[in-house]
Amino acid sequence: MTDADTTTTTADWQAWQKSWDRQQEWYLPDREERFRIMLDMVEALVGTAPRVLDLACGTGSITARLLARFPEATSTGVDLDPALLTIAEGTFAGDERVSLVTADLKDPDWRAKLPYDSYDAVLTATALHWLHREPLADLYGQVAGVVRDGGVFMNADHMIDETTPRINAAERAQRHARMERAERDGVLDWSQWWQLAAKDPVLAEPTARRYEIYGEHADGDMPSAAWHARVLREKGFAEARPVWCSPSDTLLLALK
Repeated sequence: MTDADTTTTTADWQAWQKSWDRQQEWYLPDREERFRIMLDMVEALVGTAPRVLDLACGTGSITARLLARFPEATSTGVDLDPALLTIAEGTFAGDERVSLVTADLKDPDWRAKLPYDSYDAVLTATALHWLHREPLADLYGQVAGVVRDGGVFMNADHMIDETTPRINAAERAQRHARMERAERDGVLDWSQWWQLAAKDPVLAEPTARRYEIYGEHADGDMPSAAWHARVLREKGFAEARPVWCSPSDTLLLALK
């Protein structure tokens, strides 16, 4: 793992992790259930000591839950966001089971930065909707190249079925009403969380660099689960289907 800068030792990394969790749960009330099912399927298909690639790892939310459940697992976290990686570095400092890699998933050579050629499982959550369909399809092909035979890829994200517009509208209206109630109770949204990070003496500089990379936000596409499953099969996976869903979210599993 990359050594954290000495100035980062003053930060309360667990507090930042909890703050990130609360902000994410504002959007995803079933977030922990998603993680539980994800790890259930890891155990079912590749066992309890997997080598995992945490793709677009952010603060390391998947890695933290992976290691808490499977102490013999190892994880490589890859991301481009300097602020979220700073939190991840502080959180996992000294843990030899974790390595963190700075890489742009739109760079076709990002896999060259990984410490291993293959992984038992590649896991990602609430991240790849930042990519449009074409680069996402390309990424799926690259992911297929690092998942070993018999290994798994799982993507938990917003996957919108455009054939059900009335259902989608009703779900969205209900979800936003719930979010507005939570915000009145003091829950931070995405923008407010980043404003807080920008004022922190440790995170201010990496947050500024993060905005240089991404801007305010960079939404890509949110195609249906059927699209994801079809493209994953086309890119080299033998099987692919949803293994969990909520009204707005899907956990899609692909088996090599």
